Amino acid sequence: MGDKGAGNHSDVTDFILVGFRVRPEFHSLFFLLFLLVYGMVLLGNISMMAIIVTDSQLNTPMYFFLGNLSFIDLSYSTIIAPKAMVNFLSEKKIVSFAGCVAQLFFFTLFIVTEGFVLAAMAYDRFIAICNPLLYGVHMSRHLCTQMVAGSYFCGWVSSILQASITFSASFCASRVIDHFYCDSYQIEKISCSSLFVNKIVSFSLAAFIILPTIVVIVVSYVYIVTTVLKIPSSEGRKKAFSTCSSHLGVVSLLYGTVSFVYLIPPSNPELRKVASVFYILVTPMLNPLIYSLRNKDVKQALRKILWRRKALS
Repeated sequence: MGDKGAGNHSDVTDFILVGFRVRPEFHSLFFLLFLLVYGMVLLGNISMMAIIVTDSQLNTPMYFFLGNLSFIDLSYSTIIAPKAMVNFLSEKKIVSFAGCVAQLFFFTLFIVTEGFVLAAMAYDRFIAICNPLLYGVHMSRHLCTQMVAGSYFCGWVSSILQASITFSASFCASRVIDHFYCDSYQIEKISCSSLFVNKIVSFSLAAFIILPTIVVIVVSYVYIVTTVLKIPSSEGRKKAFSTCSSHLGVVSLLYGTVSFVYLIPPSNPELRKVASVFYILVTPMLNPLIYSLRNKDVKQALRKILWRRKALS
């Protein structure tokens, strides 16, 4: 490693992930915290997928999307957390060039896909509340599968573009990435190439891929709120809003933490790292809890599974 002077990406064999700039004696504590949260991510999301697959009553579009959401949360946490935990206990903290490319590629794939799945879930709630009589016609299994496949396709396109433009740059003397994972912003900071094209690609991805998901979510909920407010009974309004509360909580959690990361000034990289932990680990940990605690169907399905296990034991 060290200073090698200017060179293109073919000269790079590995990078150093700085991680959190704390005293060495705190690395074990960070490892244990990551291990605890990641363990809860695994437990929560695997349990959610298992409940949805095993209970036939949850064979509906909403839970089809929720199962995919759990898989996505589990996937992008797994891309980041294990390597970060290894680095907490390692002195060198090295990630190979190929490993860094793969980490950025798959993280972008799943985080963008999640945005589209959340938009599909918002559309599902819009149809369920605003057009309940036509729900079975509009939200067919075939359409739901197409929406999820389309979400992955958009995530795939985004990840190819992001990884290609990030690692096509020439890197200067430093190979040190000031983060605990291969973040595109920090990788671009050690590049000595012009970042004009990178900025154009990033803006294009935001404008044509990420922004539409936000628009779909906002427009869907504008119609939902308008429809719910027209319901004459307070009990009816409460029931309608309760079907959306979990989804709104998940959307707010993800977009709130991601927005906070990018609002933090570059002069405070340590705070950006802490904020990144929230959407990489804390959000995937909380999503299953939000849906299980606020959803009667999921709680009933979980009770049935526990009752069966108790009866068999």
